[in-house]
Amino acid sequence: MPKQVHRSSEADYVVVGSGSSGATVAGRLAQSGASVILLEAGKSDEQYLVKKPGMIGPMHAVPEIKKRVDWGYYSTPQKHLLDRKMPVPRGKVVGGSSSINGMVYVRGNRANYDSWAAEGNTGWSADDVNAAYRRMEDFEDGANDYRGAGGPIRVTRNKIPQEGSLQFLQATSDALGVKVLDDYNAESQEGVSRMQQNAADGLRYSASRGYVHHLAPPTLELQTEVLVRRVVIEHGRATGVEVTDKNGARRTVRAGKEVILSAGFVGSAQILMLSGIGHAQHLTDHGIDVLADLPVGDNLHDHLFHALTFHATSSRMKGNALFFASGLAKETVRPGRSFLANSVFEVLAFLRTSQATDVPDLQLHLLPWAYVSPNQDAPIRHKVDPRTALTVLTTLIYPRSRGTLRLASADPTAAPLIDFQYLADPADLDVLTEGSEMVREIMGGAAFGGAVKEEIHPGAAVRGQALRDAILNRATSVYHGVGTCRMGVDELAVVTPDLRVRGIDGLRVADASIMPSITGGNTNAPAIMIGEMAAELVLR
Repeated sequence: MPKQVHRSSEADYVVVGSGSSGATVAGRLAQSGASVILLEAGKSDEQYLVKKPGMIGPMHAVPEIKKRVDWGYYSTPQKHLLDRKMPVPRGKVVGGSSSINGMVYVRGNRANYDSWAAEGNTGWSADDVNAAYRRMEDFEDGANDYRGAGGPIRVTRNKIPQEGSLQFLQATSDALGVKVLDDYNAESQEGVSRMQQNAADGLRYSASRGYVHHLAPPTLELQTEVLVRRVVIEHGRATGVEVTDKNGARRTVRAGKEVILSAGFVGSAQILMLSGIGHAQHLTDHGIDVLADLPVGDNLHDHLFHALTFHATSSRMKGNALFFASGLAKETVRPGRSFLANSVFEVLAFLRTSQATDVPDLQLHLLPWAYVSPNQDAPIRHKVDPRTALTVLTTLIYPRSRGTLRLASADPTAAPLIDFQYLADPADLDVLTEGSEMVREIMGGAAFGGAVKEEIHPGAAVRGQALRDAILNRATSVYHGVGTCRMGVDELAVVTPDLRVRGIDGLRVADASIMPSITGGNTNAPAIMIGEMAAELVLR
């Protein structure tokens, strides 16, 4: 890990945010021999809570633990979801959200990237990004035309899956006639498969683990507990950032070549606006001088899921403290051998509802535990059903609804206004409803051998309009917000295809905020890929 003997105030490149994209671009730039300062508002990720994959359970379930590594954001009231204020977890720790997520490794559908390229984003086609994915991966099956080996991010499958998870594979194939895939990250995504995770040997492979700690390039300086207030822009060029250290002292960190914002869909958009880059009237309303009138904060969208939980005797997992303590003891004696050595998810499926066009529009995440019901909005420790269970997260992966992110004030410590506008387009609810019924068909399959006893939540009797109504209270974010600094070649773009902020020299954005449209699946791997692409673009 880069040492912090003192805090430098100047480097060739200043990267803001050590998350999925930021750690990646910083590590790769430093590998080239350039000096890089990587700024992170959170604390070190060298802690058991972050490093051990299975700790994701208590990390998100226990508020006292969660606040140690999370910004604690909430959405604005979602008017199409009963005015619910929904949690928006964002990692406030080295590694960012890659240090607190479920480690579900999904590249997305190849068609996603070809659609980006078709919009004018040259260099971002499926074949273009495939090279970046292969560079970053160390896949357990080795390298081929689609997969990489020897990269910073280790990708494996759970070696001790639950019996119920394996039954689910066959039941999904039987019910829907889809293939059981060996690798959904290769040529074709459609089907059902054991999940791939960026974890190995009982260790989470966050972006910081792979690109900062393990690469440890000597020209990279990581500075933690540093809040970036704004980008310093002089005569139309970004020359550094103004920051506040944990002791409250303000200083400027200078960039000899470029400033790269990788603070995520929330942080990058917020920092741009605080720096005078955004909708002119919005900035003026907050007393901020306008330097570039750009649609920062528009195009916000996210994945949304509806959880169905079934009592199943072919799963051994119980969501209680005693069961968890037992696993912790086993992991202490034989590291890497208990459920704590893996993500909590075990199987994924990519399926088509009747709304689908050219690609699957529904993703299923199988969780061999009972899940919170009806939702996890309240910042409390929720109770779960004590029985062994299988939960299927029915996930809308191509939302039509679009929202906004805006400043609440010009104070950089104030949380912004995050309005996803979930289900504003009625078609999104149609997909979730149809997908929920598809899950019921799967769970009634003979492959379970009678192990599925009953539907615990929302309950088998909840159908038709009652199911649609229930989803409004039960739907939850998958925490995959994207799009607030959209990449493109038109007036709706914030950054160009080489990730430069339009109208400002020496400033780029590299994280999930640049996605013109969300990828079909979990967004962590695509965000790391964006970091790889950004480093290549800068060095080119």
